[in-house]
Amino acid sequence: MTLVAILTVSDRASRGDYEDLGGPATESWLRAAIASPFECLRRTVSDGVESVGDALVALCDRDNADLVLTTGGTGPSPRDLTPEAMRKIVTKELPGFGELMRQASLAKVPTAILSRQTAGIRGRTLVINLPGKPSAIDVCLHAVFPAVPYCLDLIGAGRIETDPAVCPSFRPAFLDVHRFSASKASSHAGG
Repeated sequence: MTLVAILTVSDRASRGDYEDLGGPATESWLRAAIASPFECLRRTVSDGVESVGDALVALCDRDNADLVLTTGGTGPSPRDLTPEAMRKIVTKELPGFGELMRQASLAKVPTAILSRQTAGIRGRTLVINLPGKPSAIDVCLHAVFPAVPYCLDLIGAGRIETDPAVCPSFRPAFLDVHRFSASKASSHAGG
């Protein structure tokens, strides 16, 4: 089963001083958008390059998450270091995710230019940095999630199908035709 991990990055939430709103909002969005079975794992960690980096490595390498969504730590304040932590642990950065999230967010608020979201790959895990505010999470996931299932296919992670009424995903036709042909060939071989 596909494992999706949500990592809330917040000093206050990790201490219990503040109710985590980003993690539950992210999980709620995923449960509405993903049509295929998946398991959701949630963690909270304090801000900081080391704490976030260690948590990401554990989710990717120990827990074998297919997709990790961080929420929080993407702004310009001194403790907002989630993108720096992610860059230290990924082998490939995918800057188009951040570019599209900022573009979509700019249609809602002019302060979106202060956001530093990005994404990257570690092994067979896609890591995406999201903002911490639930309304911004919704905007950003609607913008980038159509590309997530195909990205997971390309890196050999678990397969995700989305509910097209909530979030239509995009896979090139040749990929779906190839899977259909392989499925049809195996069904013919059996009978």
